[in-house]
Amino acid sequence: MMDDRQSSRRLPIGPRHVLYPMLAIYALVGLLFGPVGRHATDDVPESKTHPYFPDHLWPYPILAMATLVTLGLLAWVGQPLLQPGPAADPRLAIIPRPEWYFLPLFQFAKFGPAIITTILVPIALLVGLIFWPLFDAALGPRIARRLGWRSWPVPKRNVITGTIWMAGLSVIGLLTLWASLEPQLCIPWVINGPVCGG
Repeated sequence: MMDDRQSSRRLPIGPRHVLYPMLAIYALVGLLFGPVGRHATDDVPESKTHPYFPDHLWPYPILAMATLVTLGLLAWVGQPLLQPGPAADPRLAIIPRPEWYFLPLFQFAKFGPAIITTILVPIALLVGLIFWPLFDAALGPRIARRLGWRSWPVPKRNVITGTIWMAGLSVIGLLTLWASLEPQLCIPWVINGPVCGG
């Protein structure tokens, strides 16, 4: 009977146990960071909260299904683009085409002088993307004051920057679709004359 009580008081994991280093690290983390204090949710009244399970969980399966359906439709519509073309013939003069991710830049290069459309504009776009958070933080409040707003809207709720991003992505998407789906379509252009997709 005495052995049972002594064995129940003794930890099953000792210094020679395989899991002892994990237990020691777990205990040291608790000692280093101290006891857990109040949580941020303790200050929120119960009437202002809602459970995770039905409320926060349901959009994810719907978004996943929408993504799968969209990818399936893109694969079905773009199937002719994925079919292998005729065998390469070195005697034919074929204009090389870039990969799909360079198609917008390839199309944009046709709209003006090469130094501007292939070097200056892409570098300006890259610098703009790198410094976008700084521009948004510095110029945003000034624009808000000029428009008479109380404050500059937070990300995901900002109409101005959201419109700029959506317009840029739309231009990239239209240039890509024009180059890949309608290569024979030509539009009149003031600078270089008519510009064709292919």
